[in-house]
Formats: sequence, C-alpha cells, structure tokens
Amino acid sequence: MIKIAIYGKGGIGKSTVTANLAAAFAMRGKKVLQIGCDPKADSTINLLGGEPLEPVMNFLRDHDREPEIDDIVRTGFGGVQCIETGGPTPGIGCAGRGIIATFNLIDDLRIFRKFQPDIVLYDVLGDVVCGGFAVPIREGYAEDILIVTSGEKMALYAANNIRTAVDNFADRGYASVKGIVFNHRNVPREEEKVGEFARNAGIPIVGDIPRSDEIIECEEEGMTVVQGLPDSEISGKFFELADFLLKEHEKEQKDAQVQ
Repeated sequence: MIKIAIYGKGGIGKSTVTANLAAAFAMRGKKVLQIGCDPKADSTINLLGGEPLEPVMNFLRDHDREPEIDDIVRTGFGGVQCIETGGPTPGIGCAGRGIIATFNLIDDLRIFRKFQPDIVLYDVLGDVVCGGFAVPIREGYAEDILIVTSGEKMALYAANNIRTAVDNFADRGYASVKGIVFNHRNVPREEEKVGEFARNAGIPIVGDIPRSDEIIECEEEGMTVVQGLPDSEISGKFFELADFLLKEHEKEQKDAQVQ
C-alpha cells in the first residue's frame, strides 16, 4: 500500500493536485482512498461530480448514533473512495481534532481492511503543522509526503514550515518528504524561487503543474481535469506524477527484499 500525505498552504491548489492524482491512479487501475484533512471539506468534491460529501465532524455533531462506513465514505470517479474530516463549528474548538477523530473512526471501522486500497492519499492543510494536522506525519498513517508550493512568498514559507516539522520527526522513523509538487502561479522569478528552495532543502521537484484554464473549466463542471480531459497535456502531468510514485514504490519494495 502506498500512503502519501499531501501538504501545502491553504489555497495553493493541494486539493486540485490530490484529486487529480487520485484520478490518475484510478485510471492506472489502482484502488484509491482519498481523505480530505481540511476543515473546508472540499478535497473530494471534484471526484464526486461537484456534490459535497458530509464531513465526519458534521455527522458526529448532527447525529445521535455512531456512524457506519456508508455514512462517511462515498465512491467517486474511477472508484476512488472519498472521506472528508471537516472541522468544528466555526469559532469553536480545534480544527485539528477533526483529523484525530476521523482517524480514530477509520481505525474503529476497519476501513483499510474493508476497501484494501492500493493508494491512500491524505490532503492536509499545511498552514499549521501541529496537533491534529501533524497526525499523518507522526502516527504512521502516511509513509511519504508531497509538498505543494508555488513561487509565492507565503506558499514557500508554509512549505519550509512543513519541511521543518518533518525534520523534527526524522529520528522517529515517521513519514519523510518524497518531493515537491511545483504548482505554477506565474509570479515573477517563480521557477528560480522554487528551484532555490528545493536545492536548499535538499528535496527534489517531482511534479511540475503549469497554470491551466482547463483545470478551472473542468472544476466548474464538478470534475478533475484527468476525468474531463484525460488526453490533455495538463492531465499528462498528473499521470507522470502518478507513474513516478508507482515506480518509486516498486523500487523501494525491491530494495527492501534485497536487504
């Protein structure tokens, strides 16, 4: 099983990257589980035809009974299984607790055992890398981390915070950063800035996503660009990233067998 946490500053496009990556994996014949770990609960909406999924935290708040699998999981494009953690009532409580509650529920319901996914993707807000938001890094849920960033100052600032948080867990055998996904915003000197950050951090750029009106047009129709325009150049970028991650996992498994 490949378990990847995708982090990035709010609004940087990590949910777009995650959903399109999930769709690309699905079109490669893989069973995918995507878990949105953001209070906005919009990670999976473009895998579900534009229809929002009731978040786990909403269900727990609005119902008197314990949720069952069908209450919190919905099947989207390509058979991708979708879950949204959600968050507390605005202004009340800690958003990170939604992630903790959801992950406990996933364990209790044995969701991994039921669906037996090949790929698990966690879409995690990266502005805050503490408490519940750090769970995918430090609790063994994810093995690899992708950091989504553009060349914008605050996006790079958040990316550096994420890298620092991961480094702090390095001696405990937790998830490690697999690479950077460069999501272009076409700001001045963007390639130079992201390249410099990658070199200084010692992290490779493994995905390069140009700014594309096709992504926006497909999302307005409630779908990923991989679903709507699978043969387009921009969709090819997500397929390239998916293929890279599959090959890396295969290589790691072979290396582990040799050892």
